[in-house]
Amino acid sequence: MSRNGGVAARIVLAVVVVMAAVSCGSTGASKPASSPSVAALPESGTSTVEIGGRPVTVHVPESYDPAKAAAPLVVLLHGYSSFAKEQESYFKLTPESDRRGFVYVYPDGTVDDRGDRFWNATDACCDFFDAQPDDSRYLSELIATIQREYRIDRVYLIGHSNGGFMAFRMACDHADQVTAVASLNGATWNDATKCRPSEPVSVLAVHGDADETIAFGGGSIDGSTYPSAATTVAQWREHDGCTGDGREAAAVDLVGGAPAETSVRAWDCTGNATVQAWTIDGGTHVPPLGPGFAPAVTDFLLAQRD
Repeated sequence: MSRNGGVAARIVLAVVVVMAAVSCGSTGASKPASSPSVAALPESGTSTVEIGGRPVTVHVPESYDPAKAAAPLVVLLHGYSSFAKEQESYFKLTPESDRRGFVYVYPDGTVDDRGDRFWNATDACCDFFDAQPDDSRYLSELIATIQREYRIDRVYLIGHSNGGFMAFRMACDHADQVTAVASLNGATWNDATKCRPSEPVSVLAVHGDADETIAFGGGSIDGSTYPSAATTVAQWREHDGCTGDGREAAAVDLVGGAPAETSVRAWDCTGNATVQAWTIDGGTHVPPLGPGFAPAVTDFLLAQRD
C-alpha cells in the first residue's frame, strides 16, 4: 500500500495470528443512515441488516420487552483490517447481551483501497488513503436509528485498536448521545483541542504495556502522532473535570490465569462520570483475552449512567 504500509501490515498480521489462536477498516463520504423497516430488525435474536449502506449486525436478547423497561445499547467497533463479526468472535459480548439484557450492535467500517475495513477516527488512525468518510456522523445516525426502533435508555461504545480510536472520537463529538466508552489499545486525538465533549463521558482506557502496534508510550503513524496511554487518560480526566490523583482498585484478570495481570486506577469526575486506566502487564496489541474480559468491561459500562 502506498501509505503506512508497515503499521497497517503489522495490524493485519496481529489480527490474523491472534484470531486464529483464540478462535481455533467503500471509499467516499458516508451517506446519512437510513432507517430500515421495523420488520428488518429482529424482535429477538441476531440479524444482519443494511443501515446507511453498510452491514450492521443487531442482537436483541430474549429478555428485551419494551413494554416493561428500556434497555441499554452497546455498540462494538472493530479494529483496522478486521470486521464486525470477527471482532465479536474476539470480544464475545453476545453472551453478556443475553445475560444482562442490553441491545447489542456491531457495524462494519468502510473499505479502503487496500480492501481493509477502517474507521476514520483521528488524523493518526486509520484513513490511510484519505477517503475521508464521516464515520462520526454515520455512527451517530446509526445510534439514532436503533433508538427509533428499540426502547433505549443509554448508549455505550467499545472498540479495539482503530475501533478504540473511534470510540474516543464518538465521546468527543457526541457526548449528548454517549454515556460511556471503553477502548482496548486505542488512543484519542493527539491535539486535545480537537476533542470538545459537550458533557462528561465516562471512559475506560485498557492498554497493554507491551503493545507493539499502538505503543503504550505513544508514537506516530505515517507522520501523524497519537498520544500515550497515560496522555489519553490525562486528556479525558481534563475533559471530565476529574479531581485528585485517583485511587488504585483491585487488579482484574483479562487474559486468563493467576494472578490477575491488569492493574486498575480510577478517578471520580464531574456529572457522576469516571475515568479508569487498566494496564495489562505484558499485554500485546491483540492479547489472548480470557473469559474474564467481556464480563469486566460490561460491568464497567453498565455501571455508568447519565
